Amino acid sequence: MTTILVVEDTPSEQDLIVSYLDEGGYNVVTATNGQEALKKIGDKKPNVVITDLVMPGMSGLELCRSLKKNDDTKDIPVVACTSKDQELDRLWGMKQGIAIYLTKPFSRDDILRAVRSVV
Repeated sequence: MTTILVVEDTPSEQDLIVSYLDEGGYNVVTATNGQEALKKIGDKKPNVVITDLVMPGMSGLELCRSLKKNDDTKDIPVVACTSKDQELDRLWGMKQGIAIYLTKPFSRDDILRAVRSVV
C-alpha cells in the first residue's frame, strides 16, 4: 500500500487532506512541521510527501531541499499544497524540487490526481 506523509500545521487543513487520501485508499502518516516530518520519513519511509510551504520552524521548501540533498530520500516525490499562488512562488518551488504544486483551495480530485501522477 502506498504511504503518504502529510505535513500541515493547520489542523483543519491536515484533517481534510487526510480524509481525501483515506477515501482514495492510501495509508496516511501526518506531521505538523518540517522537523517532525524528517523524523517520520526516517521511520515510515513514505512513497510521497504532501507539504504546506508556510509553517513555523522549517518551511516546506526547506523540507523539500533537505529531502533532495539526501541520497536516501531524494527520490521521494514532494507535492506542495499551499496558499502561495503567485507564479514566482510556483517556479521557485519547482526549482527546489517540488514535483506538483497545488494551491489552496483544492478539491479531493486535485489531491488524488496529484498523488496518482507521482506514484
